[in-house]
Amino acid sequence: MKIQEIRELIRLIDQSSIDEFVYEQDGTKVHMKKAAAEAPVQAVVAAPPAEPIAKPEAEEAKPQVQAPVQAANVQVETIPQEAPKPKTENTENLHKITSPMVGTFYAAPSPDAPPYVKVGDKVQKDTVVCIIEAMKLFNEIEAEVNGEIVEVLVQNGQLVEYGQPLFLVKPE
Repeated sequence: MKIQEIRELIRLIDQSSIDEFVYEQDGTKVHMKKAAAEAPVQAVVAAPPAEPIAKPEAEEAKPQVQAPVQAANVQVETIPQEAPKPKTENTENLHKITSPMVGTFYAAPSPDAPPYVKVGDKVQKDTVVCIIEAMKLFNEIEAEVNGEIVEVLVQNGQLVEYGQPLFLVKPE
């Protein structure tokens, strides 16, 4: 989200009768709250860590239109996003079912259906354990081993990477 867009949001919220506003997109969260009825808007913007972008000198010399800064107090926070760590301590004897592609993990065939597998379920080599959606294609992922599901390492709807562990299975 660009600073001009944030300033415009602050101006619009400040002029409206809205007391609180929350907007979230692509890991960026904007939360604005008026402190009192006539007080200026306070905004908190949380964004994923990003590399600083060097501006060309010509761009820095351009005059920029600025929103009235005195009307808002803007704070920018960076919230680190940590990958979930496996809860199981001893994973040496467990088989990891990994993602064969980059895509979106789905635990069930449809939103209203029960998940394919859950912790404690027995699986066979050809048991479908989840679906990975990539480019509008739904790919069924099989267990690859006979055993028992010990842990589900990802959440439904989460983006997964190639080779990312999805399940831990105790082989039979």
